Amino acid sequence: MKILIVKLSSIGDIVHTLPTLAAIRNALPSADISWVVEQSSAAILRGNPMLDALIEVDTRSLRKRSNVGRSIASARDQLKDLRASTFDVALDFQGLLKSAAIAKLTKAKKRFGFSKQTLREPASRFLLTDKINVDERTHVITKSLNLAKEALDIAIPSDNFEFPIGTGSEDRAEASSITEKSGERFAILNPAGGWKTKLWSAEKFGMLADRLWEDLGLVSVVSTAPNERDLAETVEKNSRTKKLIIAQPSLKGFYELARSAKVYVGGDTAPTHLAVAAKTPIVGIFGPTEWWRNGSPNAKDICVERTDIGCRLNCGRRTCGNWICMDISVETVFDAVKMRLEIGN
Repeated sequence: MKILIVKLSSIGDIVHTLPTLAAIRNALPSADISWVVEQSSAAILRGNPMLDALIEVDTRSLRKRSNVGRSIASARDQLKDLRASTFDVALDFQGLLKSAAIAKLTKAKKRFGFSKQTLREPASRFLLTDKINVDERTHVITKSLNLAKEALDIAIPSDNFEFPIGTGSEDRAEASSITEKSGERFAILNPAGGWKTKLWSAEKFGMLADRLWEDLGLVSVVSTAPNERDLAETVEKNSRTKKLIIAQPSLKGFYELARSAKVYVGGDTAPTHLAVAAKTPIVGIFGPTEWWRNGSPNAKDICVERTDIGCRLNCGRRTCGNWICMDISVETVFDAVKMRLEIGN
């Protein structure tokens, strides 16, 4: 059986779909499994041992083309690998018009996706052959697993999810170059996030780094993307002890680094989901998005959130005129870190 996974982006969403890839491979070891992904999000999937093929596209570039004819020609060129393959089943985990269109372009005999109420763009259902009903109040990992279960008639795990990520010696060496500076006892702090409303104060991260060192003997590795260095520098400026290291590892380098961390602290963002994949103890700081949907599936991990306000329930706002959901004290987060470390692995 030839199976196509359609999950184009983002990094965090792709990480959340990895347990489904593992479930399919474990249930159907002889299947030919391909994955179509945006080039900008492809790095975490390259070299994946469970994939037979990775097909990279750049749908964003198509939007920038003013000439419709050139746009269509470019799309055909990008998708030639897809069109040349004959898939038995395409699984659209994205729920967008463009992802459903890509599934249809493959001419797969069966194209599965989510039913109307759980689609991000409900019109995409008209490009599917089969729609699967999934409880709306379901973690995104379980949501994708249930789609695969119904579409392929396979068994799926209910916990202890497997996150297949292919890393190499260069990724481990990158992580080692950071731990040589931090020592074995370190925490990872990530002050960044895709939306401003997801951010806990960088100043408070600096104060948290002091508490982690003074009370727990943990050096903080402040990890951000290169274009987020200003956040890391704000963390450093607000730390009295300066017992921290600023790092901008690659995605796979970060994954290898997280595997050795004593604890990870961050919001709803891709590095948090990678740390979950690495089975790092997690303290998540969540505001406009929900832990039950996007957070760690590990029952031992802890979410710090405002439960004393009525405006934040799954609001999903990227801008807000009453931005109080991330107004959380350093003491509250530090107490959660201590509790998570006491729980253990």
